Amino acid sequence: MTLMQKFLGASAALALTAGAASADPAILFDLGGKFDKSFNESAYNGAERWAAETGGSYAEVEIQSDAQREQAIRRFAESGANPIVMAGFSWGTPLAEVAADYPDTKFTIIDMVVDAPNVRSVVFNEHEGSYLVGVLAGMTTETNTVSFVGGMDIPLIRKFACGYAQGVKAANADATVVSNMTGTTPAAWNDPVKGSELTLAQISQGSDVVFAAAGGTGVGVLQTAADEGIFSIGVDANQNHLHPGSVLTSMLKRVDSAVYDAMSDGPDMETGFNVMSVANHGVGFAMDANNESIVSFEALSAAYAAAAQIEAGELVVHDYTSDETCPALDF
Repeated sequence: MTLMQKFLGASAALALTAGAASADPAILFDLGGKFDKSFNESAYNGAERWAAETGGSYAEVEIQSDAQREQAIRRFAESGANPIVMAGFSWGTPLAEVAADYPDTKFTIIDMVVDAPNVRSVVFNEHEGSYLVGVLAGMTTETNTVSFVGGMDIPLIRKFACGYAQGVKAANADATVVSNMTGTTPAAWNDPVKGSELTLAQISQGSDVVFAAAGGTGVGVLQTAADEGIFSIGVDANQNHLHPGSVLTSMLKRVDSAVYDAMSDGPDMETGFNVMSVANHGVGFAMDANNESIVSFEALSAAYAAAAQIEAGELVVHDYTSDETCPALDF
């Protein structure tokens, strides 16, 4: 554990870490830690890729509470870090407060839109990627029951669940989708025990494929699925390697690419609204040596066909956040 992780609450520690930035980029991780094997870790991988390719260095911080967000942004901005990348929608409110105070600093926020001239807002069509893994789940299930474990019950996570359910139903009209959220507070992102309990409950209802969109909580989902002999689906990063032969696939949300692109563009990066979708390879699903033997040719063909239809505009997946309704799942 780093000094920053141990003493993050102290201004001195935060200032020390931010001071090291000095014209280098910085990344601010969301709650759950940068090694959550999911969203944050994908962001970390993007920063590491940039550092490896350029030989550059970057500053970072792992917050322990929401109260530290604004202070963290200000410390990095005052140190000269540029650009400053924030992983997670919860950075939106503090960034909106801070951005105007540092007009010469460029900011990137992932999963939230902040309307400011020096901010790049990166959002994802998670419903499209979730649809694709739903197709795989619908064609793989032998019980005609699959499930979803979400993290914090917010529209963004319902967006995952709704896209998944649409894909399942499109591939298998007889399938049932069971859906549960872990909680209603940020603690829901880092509760693998609760994730395990929800998975066991869903298995008792017949689920033999479970999709986790729950940050660190998903580690418990994937572990329990492996222990109980059912398939799981990872999220954000490629999690196939965590349980080879058990993780059917992972819904890729290229947070790593968003971070890498921001750091590569540097202080001169273009700001504004960026959407990462199936069409520009911002979302998708993972196939590798860890799962190629468990995904049938028919399922894979159907998923690739659906991806091509989405990319061509021939298939439009309903976005829950557009009207807070879902044609394939009741919340």
